[in-house]
Amino acid sequence: MDFYHEGMRELQDRYEGRAVADRLEAHRARASFNDDDRGLIESAAFFFLASAAGGNVDCSFKGGEPGFVRITGERELTWPDYDGNRMYRSLGNIFSSPRVGLLFLSFEGGRFDGSAARLRVTGRASIIDDDPTMTDWPGAKRLIRLAVDRVFPNCPRYIPKFAAVEPSVFTPKEGYEPPDPPWKARDFVKDIFDAERG
Repeated sequence: MDFYHEGMRELQDRYEGRAVADRLEAHRARASFNDDDRGLIESAAFFFLASAAGGNVDCSFKGGEPGFVRITGERELTWPDYDGNRMYRSLGNIFSSPRVGLLFLSFEGGRFDGSAARLRVTGRASIIDDDPTMTDWPGAKRLIRLAVDRVFPNCPRYIPKFAAVEPSVFTPKEGYEPPDPPWKARDFVKDIFDAERG
């Protein structure tokens, strides 16, 4: 798959960006992970997932304990799907059209020497319901595996500095049962969850 499609090329030419775009592709885009990528991804407590299918476009926040996203091959990522709101917007898009984009950010700042503070990863995702390693991710309902097309670190200059204060109490982890989120007790859904509890 080409790194740039016709629309991107049209605007690169219109706004005199093609030469820079070609250099960035040649020197920054790659098909496998390096040590800087691994450091950012495997210490991340979150990432953003973009997916689209049938005219439905979605961007979702995915969070967990640092290390919940793992590089499981030279060109492969795996992460857990946790209990959610059951709309299956991202997973439904993946089921219908597996091409996705992931965005990893470090709010601790970044350098311009090749290490990533902002990293884009694109590829084809698949939903795994019966992987024997699923127990390695406490709280996982299923796993999502990404066959990577491109890894692309890019400029972090507009990323503000933030500090994480504390992890979410809803994050699954070994030996810990997260509480139910308050929305499950709302009038319009409470009866469904009460019936499931028996």
